Amino acid sequence: MKNTFSLPSLSLFSILLLGSCHGAWAQQIYRCAGVGGSAPEYINNSKDAQVRNCKLVSGGNVTVVQGTPLPKAPARAAASPAPSQARDSSPDQRARDSDSRIILESELRKSEARLAELQKEYNNGEPEKQGIEGRNYQRYLDRISDLKDSIARSQSDISSLKREISRLPAAN
Repeated sequence: MKNTFSLPSLSLFSILLLGSCHGAWAQQIYRCAGVGGSAPEYINNSKDAQVRNCKLVSGGNVTVVQGTPLPKAPARAAASPAPSQARDSSPDQRARDSDSRIILESELRKSEARLAELQKEYNNGEPEKQGIEGRNYQRYLDRISDLKDSIARSQSDISSLKREISRLPAAN
């Protein structure tokens, strides 16, 4: 036996199917006050809504995206304690601070050496032309631009490293 569906019977079936699903789409939504002044809560259970004295939401669709609650931060003191007071004074902490200082100072020396190398190559905005740059002036200009960007980045790195070193407790 061959199954055949005609277009009118198929469209009639889809209309009936959509009509029966309409009840699932048209639920009543209730808005309940949040507990302790928090965000309002939306529910679709009419019994819960009556118990909790919720109000019916009308006039359109409601989309609620559940977010993660923000933790309540304790109030900060007006003045933060000095870094030496805030840190643990155990020998392990002093050793970590010493290691951090050594690492930051070595990074600072590397960054300063790199900056000196870049400034020497930059030659006050007139670096020597290399290879094809004699015939292709745009490549020369691009290299100058890259050198300027690298110098600015190195200077920023150096200032950041100095700031981090100043935040560490004084070496004993």
